[in-house]
Amino acid sequence: MATKTLGTAATTTLHAVSWSPDANLLLPADMATINALVKNDQTSQLVVQPSFGYNGLLYVPNRGVLQILPGDWIGVDTATGFVVLVSKAAAAGAGWVHS
Repeated sequence: MATKTLGTAATTTLHAVSWSPDANLLLPADMATINALVKNDQTSQLVVQPSFGYNGLLYVPNRGVLQILPGDWIGVDTATGFVVLVSKAAAAGAGWVHS
């Protein structure tokens, strides 16, 4: 199989936040909004526990735990509830648009 390209069909597909361990930069309400969207992609059920917090760990249902660093972007596909992690460096490139 050959490699392919992957992108979003629209720039508003993912709800996202830029992660920071500082509650002044990443508001608890914004974190709660993202956590409320995360679903188990195998059952489409909402995930009960928070997927991420100020501890720098991102729990991806059925996949495991990822270390998140300041400036990384955490997005959620609102149709499926699946979590997408984009590094700070990748998000700064021309391939990603965020507000």
